[in-house]
Amino acid sequence: MSIETDRARLLELLRTLSFERRKVILASGKESDFYVDCKRTALTAEGHVLVGRLLFDRVRAIQPLVRGVGGLTLGADPIASAVALTSFLEGAPVDAFIVRKEPKGHGTGQWIEGRKTIPDGSRVVVIEDVVTTGGSALKAIERCRAEKLEPVACLALVDRLEGGREAIEAQGVPLQALFTRKDFIP
Repeated sequence: MSIETDRARLLELLRTLSFERRKVILASGKESDFYVDCKRTALTAEGHVLVGRLLFDRVRAIQPLVRGVGGLTLGADPIASAVALTSFLEGAPVDAFIVRKEPKGHGTGQWIEGRKTIPDGSRVVVIEDVVTTGGSALKAIERCRAEKLEPVACLALVDRLEGGREAIEAQGVPLQALFTRKDFIP
């Protein structure tokens, strides 16, 4: 299938499985009249494949190729997994990592899972499911930098167009989103 066919199908799945018109309080604390729960799509077999193909296509365009993809748990987890799987199948492995919200409470006390194969100084892409204010991506960027990784881009499934792009890009990390709120609310 082509990238455009994959993109159209992923949007159809997101609209059907993940999008709701209702009042909600977002992770940012803001109230909204719509909600997009990308995990509902990314955790389906078809959604996982589509997310992996579409975002790996974007990752592959970043040169030199990055060593890792990941973001703040839980929203980024299935997306990073899908990209890592796709990258391996395409013969250009990019490992996934998970940024914890708090350090591990026992053992090594680590903030980032999956670092063993992603050495210090590695170029990485921060992954986000939905960007609103950019808070989750900013935490992941900050933690990556503190752990000696170099975030070179942020990739998201959906940008709600509520200031997140500007906040992320103010940190020197360009944001690319597959979709925006305009794809759900014309």
